[in-house]
Amino acid sequence: MDHKHTLTELNNCSREELITMVLSMQGQLDMLNQNIEKLIEQVRLANSYRFGKHTETLKSIDGQLSFFDEAEAAYDASVPEPPADEILPTKRSQKKKGKRDLDLKDFPVEILPPYHVSKEELDAFYGDGNWRQIPSETYKRLRYEPASWTVEVHTVEVYVGTDGDHQDEFIRGERPKDLLRNSIVTPSLLAAILNVKYVNSSALHRIEQEFERNGVKISRQTMSNWIIKCADRYFAPFVERMKSELLSLHVTQSDETPTQVIADSDHPNSKCYMWVHRSGELYKERPIVIYEYQKGRDHHKPLDFYRDYKGILVTDSLQQYHVLERKLPEVTNANCWAHARRDFADAVKAADKKDPQAVKQSVAYQALQKIAGFYNIDTELKGLSSEERLQKRQEVIRPMVEEFFAWVKQQAAECAVPPKSKTAQGLNFLINQEKYLKVFLEDGDVPIDNSASERAIRTFCIGKKNWMFHNTANGANASALVYSISETAKLNNLRPYYYFKYILTELPKRCDKQGNIDPAELDDLMPWSSELPDECRKPRRS
Repeated sequence: MDHKHTLTELNNCSREELITMVLSMQGQLDMLNQNIEKLIEQVRLANSYRFGKHTETLKSIDGQLSFFDEAEAAYDASVPEPPADEILPTKRSQKKKGKRDLDLKDFPVEILPPYHVSKEELDAFYGDGNWRQIPSETYKRLRYEPASWTVEVHTVEVYVGTDGDHQDEFIRGERPKDLLRNSIVTPSLLAAILNVKYVNSSALHRIEQEFERNGVKISRQTMSNWIIKCADRYFAPFVERMKSELLSLHVTQSDETPTQVIADSDHPNSKCYMWVHRSGELYKERPIVIYEYQKGRDHHKPLDFYRDYKGILVTDSLQQYHVLERKLPEVTNANCWAHARRDFADAVKAADKKDPQAVKQSVAYQALQKIAGFYNIDTELKGLSSEERLQKRQEVIRPMVEEFFAWVKQQAAECAVPPKSKTAQGLNFLINQEKYLKVFLEDGDVPIDNSASERAIRTFCIGKKNWMFHNTANGANASALVYSISETAKLNNLRPYYYFKYILTELPKRCDKQGNIDPAELDDLMPWSSELPDECRKPRRS
């Protein structure tokens, strides 16, 4: 504990000693005030995460600011009184005729027997012969039947020679190749399991319970064995072909999320990672998503994946990706503007909402407004070609970005905010990442943010909340392969169950005598292939 001076000691101090003490106390007081402001900001931000909306859009933040004083915040004398026809309710528009028929046109139809009125009833009501039939009324209802089970009994004819050169030799009918030797599993059964677990994010023990309620006893251990064996045998070469297609693209995106793998963890709280690599968001023709399980997230992990890559990699600000750019001269790293604005959004959320006007004059709020200015313009350019988008970015957005960075550096130089605050962190982030944040201005195929990667990994994040962890690295690797196929299928407007069923039927036919599959021979099975059956495709609504 610091020494406390008595009144006598202070009276005996020289002028220089008193000045030194006061300056020291001022420094301590400044540090204390900064720490208090930081703690208040952290508490407000924690409350915002717990009780508030998790969105970071400026519109939503404005709504939160005006909550305490809506009248003052929304007042604008220049806005004219709206006309009556904008306020009064209008007649509800007529429902479009034939819409139900359009919604149901892709489903099989079963025509039920008509609901008949007997001749005796008609004669009794109208009198004998005093009636005639007019056109019948029809209506439609949609029936759903839960999972049904069918036992397939396969019969293989067997013949034996009774004479001649092949006496006592056997010939059997050619049977289709099984997914797994001596296993009861079929493509439709495994596809259903994969669809429920990896697309609908349910755990295997819940699937096991549902099966048991239908009188089918398949343990989660058996289902796990099927998934891992089929992933190793069939899905590994399949995803390898997808990976080669991904790495041929000029722009890719990447992200990662922690997961727990019990048998692959050094201690109970250690983190393993599921990485996701996807095609650039602005490539619409054949979107690709590749999941990859890794024990850690040091730079060697993405380095191994992108070792032969030549192009632009869009990521968050993780230092591992910057190391990747330095080690691979053909790779350019572009950063995400959604991450660049995050600290400012947190600062505004943590601000004192009792004075909305002061919040709107803050550095954090101004930064969000400036970013939103060119962000909204870039969003409107998504429908243009790459060349047109680049031209508009150069003409319209580049001056805004350059002006924004000049403003950021000015704010940082003037020390306009506490050095440990969220706003200061946001300013420092922008200055340190300026080079990477400007890459999107040089190429029309580079998206302004990495949100597409975050969306691609979201299904896994939802799923891991249900099953909490993987037991082994083999299970995590199998999950990565299945997620790669299911997420890519969804982006290509396929129905995952029918797609899994189809490729699980076809892939065993592609195995050579050693059980291997050549990835180069799988083009017709890829999610973007035009040769896929219509059953796999998501019905188009008119």
